[in-house]
Amino acid sequence: MKELASVNTVDLGGHFHSNILSMVMDAGLLVQFVLLILLLFSVISWAIIATKYKNFRKVASENSLFLDAYMKCSNLADVLPEAKKYSSSTLAGVFRSGYTELVNIAKAARGSASHRGSTEDTVITGPEIKGLDNVERALNRACSAESTKLEAALGFLATTGSASPFIGLFGTVWGIMDTFRSIGYRGSATLAVVAPGISEALIATAAGLAAAIPAVIFYNYYLNRVKTMTLEMDSFASELINIVERYYVKG
Repeated sequence: MKELASVNTVDLGGHFHSNILSMVMDAGLLVQFVLLILLLFSVISWAIIATKYKNFRKVASENSLFLDAYMKCSNLADVLPEAKKYSSSTLAGVFRSGYTELVNIAKAARGSASHRGSTEDTVITGPEIKGLDNVERALNRACSAESTKLEAALGFLATTGSASPFIGLFGTVWGIMDTFRSIGYRGSATLAVVAPGISEALIATAAGLAAAIPAVIFYNYYLNRVKTMTLEMDSFASELINIVERYYVKG
């Protein structure tokens, strides 16, 4: 009986290991494959989290600097050089798009569409346009484009947060099935014999949660940041439209 118990212990799960790495190494091939997938999900998620943190911080900093320069300028032509300095600023990007469209409309109104030179460098000095529809559309497109840039790669965090627990659960269920199938081949078994195999299978669930929890937390955090920055862009675009209508639209 002692020999049979010894054989069952080795066949089902081996000796009990308190070291997680040893438990992973002793797990079944499918459970190990699941753990590898979850590891890749986790590594990519943390890379996105770190990259997004850096990008959002840079965007916020450049937005603040651009707004300071914007408030100090007396006309839109003076703002353009400042907007070109901050390539990561979402507000500067919106301004460049709106100003470019404004210049194009003004040039067309003056009948100088064939004029050569940089469109952005053209200076608008007075009331030269009749409508704001094109400018509004350009600003809306710019806001949408900047929001899309901010949201890039966040979908992977959402996928990781929703799929990882189920992937881990699949590995756990498979590992437990394999353990109980081995028990069925030999009849009854004690908890001491079954515990190693089950504990190794449960690692997959823990790994799934470990990958999902940070992904969900940072996805929600960054999504709120995107919403805040989108509102800032919409407010800035509305203010820019008001300025254009006040000083550059013909009465």
